[in-house]
Amino acid sequence: MKSSLSRFFPIVVAFGLMVACQASPTPTLLAPTLTTLHISATPTSTVSIAQRVDDLLARMTLEEKIGQMTQVENGSIKPSDVTAKFIGSVLSGGDGAPQPNNQAAWTKMINDYQAAAVKTRLGIPLIYGVDAVHGFGGLNGATIFPHNIGLGATRDADLVRRIGRATAEEMTAVGIYWNFAPVVAVPQDVRWGRTYEAFSENTGLVAQLGAAYVHGLQDGSPKVAATPKHFIGDGGTTWGTSRTENYQLDQGDMQVDESVLRQLYLPPYKAAIDAGAKSVMVSFSSWNGVKMHAQKKLIAELLKGELGFNGFVVSDWAGINQITNNYDDAIVTSINAGLDMIMVPDKYGVFIDGLTRAVNTGRVPMSRIDDAVRRILTVKFELGLFDHPFAYSEMASTVGSDAHRQLAREAVRKSLVLLKNENNTLPLAKDSPLIYIAGQGADDLGMQSGGWTLAWQGTVGNRQPGTTILGGIQQVAPKAKISYNANGKFDEKIIADVGIVVVGEQPYAEGRGDSADLSLSKPDLALIDTMKARSKNLVVILLSGRPLTITDALPKADAFVAAWLPGTEGAGIADVLFGDYDFTGKLPYMWQRFNTQLPAHALSSRGCGPLFPFGFGLSTRDIAPPIPTCPSQP
Repeated sequence: MKSSLSRFFPIVVAFGLMVACQASPTPTLLAPTLTTLHISATPTSTVSIAQRVDDLLARMTLEEKIGQMTQVENGSIKPSDVTAKFIGSVLSGGDGAPQPNNQAAWTKMINDYQAAAVKTRLGIPLIYGVDAVHGFGGLNGATIFPHNIGLGATRDADLVRRIGRATAEEMTAVGIYWNFAPVVAVPQDVRWGRTYEAFSENTGLVAQLGAAYVHGLQDGSPKVAATPKHFIGDGGTTWGTSRTENYQLDQGDMQVDESVLRQLYLPPYKAAIDAGAKSVMVSFSSWNGVKMHAQKKLIAELLKGELGFNGFVVSDWAGINQITNNYDDAIVTSINAGLDMIMVPDKYGVFIDGLTRAVNTGRVPMSRIDDAVRRILTVKFELGLFDHPFAYSEMASTVGSDAHRQLAREAVRKSLVLLKNENNTLPLAKDSPLIYIAGQGADDLGMQSGGWTLAWQGTVGNRQPGTTILGGIQQVAPKAKISYNANGKFDEKIIADVGIVVVGEQPYAEGRGDSADLSLSKPDLALIDTMKARSKNLVVILLSGRPLTITDALPKADAFVAAWLPGTEGAGIADVLFGDYDFTGKLPYMWQRFNTQLPAHALSSRGCGPLFPFGFGLSTRDIAPPIPTCPSQP
């Protein structure tokens, strides 16, 4: 059942328009007939969206227009201020969940903001945004899918489309109609802390899967606006160029010529726009020393002009602040460069006052304001927000549903890449007399899911519904005798038929994940040695957001599986380990032998080449080729 506010929304809007028009100090602009009221306010109107937008835009004051261009973080604004300032968008950042973090609390929070928006003079609904980059990760209880690096390993565009649709259903259940996804970066240096958010280092694969995800979010009902990001080249920055403290690559400088930008980084955006993407987010990074948020050539001329992007462009989190220390100048530069909505995210009054001054003094033309607002309103109409601004109660049962979890389990199965399988170690027997399992990652949904899960940087532990790798093995092989100890402390006198050790990265996000050393940790290497001594055959499962340097560990394993960051459905790993399904995943990135082979161009020019090439991946039926040795580290 729709909320009561939703049922009466068209009447409220129409009444609000009539009252406001009677009180307006500029009756020549705001004295509509009933016919024009019908154009902008009635959901059943047969008039085109363009006419409805023009009609509504003609009634708006400068204050209302600038409000539409302002996006504020939920922890920094009360619903009453949404009404007072005509705010066009609110977002939850990575740590922006309500407390308690559950479906009911999310729904109430967002409906409260939306109710405040439709109380404004013109009743324009807001659009609520969130980073649902691998499912609705901010909501405890949602389905968490593999991060994009794992989806890149599947090579399955239809699977990615279905994941986009499932994510849209779970988001709209609480009233969110804007997803800051997909990342369509083409990373050229896996030391970047956002590598796992990107599908691949291969431009064509990123373009294919990014477009599929856009279709998944936007083609069904209800629709969620997709946001290909971060425009442009954020996966191609140079090590050490970031201006942000403790970051190295993230928010750094892409030092390439225009031909490289167009050939390597631009095609995924064209594919996403062709798929109908309704918004694009600009990158924190720079191109040859100039911040992307200031790049009029790239935003206004290339994106909107040459590529014909008709949606709206949004900044990243306080991204315009990095243009210059003079905030008024930063506002003017970014809006004139083509940004339509600014993620403030907190001091929204300062932004509103600054943009108002810029318009009143002629530094930003009214034509640029009208273009931005027209784009924003058009997307809101296209999403159906004027008809149904609140949470879709019909979607409530989809959150964490069995159907969505089965989809996630399928994605996990298809994402796994088998790097090594000697002695016919895999598949494992479901009636194995004794299996030792070790490693924190074997029983830790937080480590399994990575960053952007319950919190910006992710969490550790089992704080959400789901199935760990250990739980999945117990479920798939109930007849096997299984013993688990995170530290590998088993009876030294008893050797297991099989040892499984799960190692890898702790959760991280963005620049905090930038790392010069991608080697396995010393404790992980020691645990592999311990498990090797405790088992006849050893299976190593690696949880990571990028290829880690495993050259020393690989010879110690009889089978080695790259599981990426699989999300909440760890049973998908057990499905493949025990042979219900075979391995089909292929590497979406080259895999380095040594840290000195990074970034990507070094893999071709230094030493013996990659440990594994792009596209490598075994099935259990394959006779694996010998791994070429390398005499020394370059």
